Amino acid sequence: MKVPGMTEEELVLIRSVILLLITRRILQRDARVLKECSTLRNPELYTDMIHIAEQRACLIQEEIGAELQQLGITLIGLRQDDHGVEAEYLCREYRGHMKISWQALQRETSFRIRAYLGSAGVPLPM
Repeated sequence: MKVPGMTEEELVLIRSVILLLITRRILQRDARVLKECSTLRNPELYTDMIHIAEQRACLIQEEIGAELQQLGITLIGLRQDDHGVEAEYLCREYRGHMKISWQALQRETSFRIRAYLGSAGVPLPM
């Protein structure tokens, strides 16, 4: 649910910060799994790459967070259910909600992870 007076740009920023939060969680989880993987000869090499990608995502998240703060927008909650993720936010004293389906999350986080790992030119599987 969009709050009164919100611009399309503000909605895009909220969506981006949600996607960045999820992307960072995915990268952190993947790094933990790889670190614990005993069959890899050099798991540190791969976890270092993932940590660099996570740092890139973190920097972008901080920039967007600062912009949201200037606009008077605060993300106040993030919930997951069977259908996807729902975020609750405050925008100039109005409460709003944004839902993103699991299918959209998977598509967009995969694209972002590829970009942060430096392989954005690799075509996405259909």
